[in-house]
Amino acid sequence: MSGDSPPRTDFGFEDVPWSEKARRVRRVFDSVADRYDLMNDLMSAGAHRAWKRFTLTLTRLRPGQRALDVAGGTGDLAEGLARQVGAGGSVVLTDINASMLHHGRNRLIDRGLVGNIAYVQANAEHLPFQDRSFDCVTIGFGLRNVTDKASALVSMHRVLKPGGQLLVLEFSQPTLGALGHLYDLYSFAVLPRLGRLVTGDADSYRYLAESIRRHPNQHTLLQMMRSAGFDSCRYHNLMGGIVALHRGYRL
Repeated sequence: MSGDSPPRTDFGFEDVPWSEKARRVRRVFDSVADRYDLMNDLMSAGAHRAWKRFTLTLTRLRPGQRALDVAGGTGDLAEGLARQVGAGGSVVLTDINASMLHHGRNRLIDRGLVGNIAYVQANAEHLPFQDRSFDCVTIGFGLRNVTDKASALVSMHRVLKPGGQLLVLEFSQPTLGALGHLYDLYSFAVLPRLGRLVTGDADSYRYLAESIRRHPNQHTLLQMMRSAGFDSCRYHNLMGGIVALHRGYRL
């Protein structure tokens, strides 16, 4: 590639101009926003709720503290964070997609969560918050959709207070060969059909399956977190590595 060629990145299995991915990701989530929660339940048979509950058990948040949920979508993690920090604390839910943020806000208001949650449309690579302003940052199933994952990790590190923790919940690489084969079959044969039946959009769910395959595996993401400045990094495999929870701290 010549020095004059524009940088490119992945959009599923397709390579696209770096500047194009965020627009395409927005289009995907605009398409699925109103059925996003239903599809999550159907795709995972409800298991995504257990993965998020496990994530929340590790936040170490106390009443009165501040938490940030990046690419928080319809607010599953933000809801748990808000209950942990209580009325004296605060949570900020961000998403780059206005439709997802709107659905998340309405959903949490309907659940009676008002007063300690703010909603900000923001790019994970350039979080519009002061340095060292949050006790915990979470991102659940959002990092793989970010164009510049390394920059997003640096941005999340920047806004953490010393001693604060980042929790990254994301699809990852199955650790058992047979499981990986079944997972591929499900992802590429079943998910697009399910997406077409429920949302009328097979292409968006084909992209989501492809984006999982292009996402860094457990060890690579661990190294990326260390390179972004995080300390005491580790990960927990869930469901045989289909999902992994990565953790790291700001010193």
